[in-house]
Amino acid sequence: MVDILHRVAIKSSPAEVYAALTTVEGLAGWWTTDTQGKGSDVGGVLRFRFPNGGFDMKTLDLDPDKHVLWEVVEGPEEWIGTHVDWNLSQADDHTVILFKHMGWKEPVEFMHHCSTKWATFLMSLKSLVENGQGAPAPDDIKVDNWN
Repeated sequence: MVDILHRVAIKSSPAEVYAALTTVEGLAGWWTTDTQGKGSDVGGVLRFRFPNGGFDMKTLDLDPDKHVLWEVVEGPEEWIGTHVDWNLSQADDHTVILFKHMGWKEPVEFMHHCSTKWATFLMSLKSLVENGQGAPAPDDIKVDNWN
């Protein structure tokens, strides 16, 4: 198994970042405007739709202002059964996110694409929390023909 790993520091409190990861309004502000479901309850399912498809994430764990864990339950074959893990910690006036998209069976070309897209969406999250404006799909940064 292989994982996508990223780290980003956001000038904010962990509570602000946590809200952007666990509310439909927050998620729609940085990831995709077509977000539905319930991310603030363990067992809740979030539905994310993009111009070329989408996926559903089941919330497995929530530790307010510290941790969010999702399991992909519907979407591209390569994503099914993988986990998206968000660990938050405070460092001075920043919240540090250690991000993992875990459990890929192999490092296929699509994984490379997804790693780049996760990085752009993490920067969108940073922009949303720090400046009030993210770049969610469909207005996200296009990196290739798989957007």
